[in-house]
Amino acid sequence: MPDDSFKEAPDPGPPSSGNNAKRKRFTTEGRRVGIVPEKGWAMRNYKYLSSSLLPSIIRKREATGSEIAPVFKDLAEDEIEVVWIGHASFLVRTPGFNALIDPVWAKWMGPLKRHRDPGIDIEHLPHIDLVLITHAHFDHLCRMTLKRIVDGSQTVIVPRGVGGVLRKLPVNEVHEMSDWETHGFKGAEIHFTPAHHWGARYIHDTHKEFGGYVIKTPGHSVYHSGDSAYFDGFVEIGERHQIDTALLPIGAYDCPSGREVHMNPEEAVKAFLDLGAGKMIPMHHATFPISNEHREEPMIRLRESIRAHHIEDRVVAPGEGEQVILSSKA
Repeated sequence: MPDDSFKEAPDPGPPSSGNNAKRKRFTTEGRRVGIVPEKGWAMRNYKYLSSSLLPSIIRKREATGSEIAPVFKDLAEDEIEVVWIGHASFLVRTPGFNALIDPVWAKWMGPLKRHRDPGIDIEHLPHIDLVLITHAHFDHLCRMTLKRIVDGSQTVIVPRGVGGVLRKLPVNEVHEMSDWETHGFKGAEIHFTPAHHWGARYIHDTHKEFGGYVIKTPGHSVYHSGDSAYFDGFVEIGERHQIDTALLPIGAYDCPSGREVHMNPEEAVKAFLDLGAGKMIPMHHATFPISNEHREEPMIRLRESIRAHHIEDRVVAPGEGEQVILSSKA
């Protein structure tokens, strides 16, 4: 699915010819992954269509969560509550505000049928104060979902170049951010962090940026990486920010195009260790059929990797809709 990248690109030098400049937009440069597929594209796409996409359309969608509205308790200053909605969507509650990250409640994403229902009914959400969008890909920025959430009272933060996608939505306060920029919100700091991915919603709009966020409250910090392949930037993010809880993707690593755009479970564990975070919660698996690996494989490989690294007590893998309260003191 579509994303954009890091600021420190090399000097492009003298203007290129029209054809060379156009081709350069579609190839990998720095931390922005190009869209040109690797060799073997046709065979991988045949496997994807026959083994992943078409079977998912026939298979019955699995129910998750509960039909009963959740009870949201008051939080101590050192606590946050994290609820995985599915894919990369999270409700993050802090003592001072409620945030949604990459909210997607859609049952279909174009031809992609959702494997599992969202973990909470959208009507059961608490009041949302803040919405964070990591990049403009349709499985992370869902306008249909945002229409049901935003009413003009929320602050919405998006990567640089993505604000225009929110046009005609009832959003009064939109902030665009680039790598390492900070925005203050209700006594907390929202930091935008780099990733190794890409941000285009359509093929031509390669100017859209992408990344992740650190939500830093006085008592707890939580990091959502957005989509990313493994890269050395996780070390720098960990050096710049003391992270208590890291939300990291573990799926969609067998991309039909053959490009390295997402982490596999072993790379996610390496990223977690690079960050020096206290706890890890996995995401970006088992929800949409966007890759060739079996949807249960990422969690199997993750469990093997955390056992190999002896960090079973530092990884929490909730089901959709499960309320998890974490403390920076634990």
